[in-house]
Amino acid sequence: MNREQNLQRILDSRVIAIIRLDSAAQSVQVAQAIKAGGVHVIEFTMSTPRALESIDESAHLFGDDVLLGAGTVLDPETARAAILAGAQFIVSPTLNQRTIEMCHRYGAIAVPGTLTPTEILTAWEWGADLIKVFPARVGGPAYISDILAPLPQVRLVATGGVGPANAADFIRAGAAAVGIGGALVSRHAVAEGKFDLLTEHAGQLMAAVHAIQPDVRIKRNGHGTA
Repeated sequence: MNREQNLQRILDSRVIAIIRLDSAAQSVQVAQAIKAGGVHVIEFTMSTPRALESIDESAHLFGDDVLLGAGTVLDPETARAAILAGAQFIVSPTLNQRTIEMCHRYGAIAVPGTLTPTEILTAWEWGADLIKVFPARVGGPAYISDILAPLPQVRLVATGGVGPANAADFIRAGAAAVGIGGALVSRHAVAEGKFDLLTEHAGQLMAAVHAIQPDVRIKRNGHGTA
């Protein structure tokens, strides 16, 4: 699939599951568990040891059934390595123009991290496909709505402090998607091998987010999606 098709997959999913663990040993098992719960957009953070191996293994395991990404990407060199390993979208905690350019050079989706209105508009002007608002807990859903009032064209991904309990609130506020890590991928559950619990929680999350009807969600960005 091309970049626009993959972008639409994220917009349709509304959820990016973030796998951030102390060890890569169980990363792929975690990805399988949350996929079984209905999550089909999964990000492996580069702060997890051997993250590139997890991306490569998952790319071969899932094929086109799961859209894979790399997170905590701080520079274009890391972005390129992740894309070559199989990542189709690149997420950063900060804003780096060269990383956005590298993503587009290889046909990957660029999701830089921002917080302020100036950073958000700068990311959009630099060609970001989606813009991560991090940490979203700082302003909550109201902050997303406030940003979109003067900047309705941008597509925001609320991340940091987002979980199953408030994900729908961020979507209702206008977020194009939400990024959820520890609130979905519990380290305790992983450590205890309770992968069925991860599947259950993923299913509950996806049901809650997709229960929001399109005509209820705030229409943003001129594309008929939030």
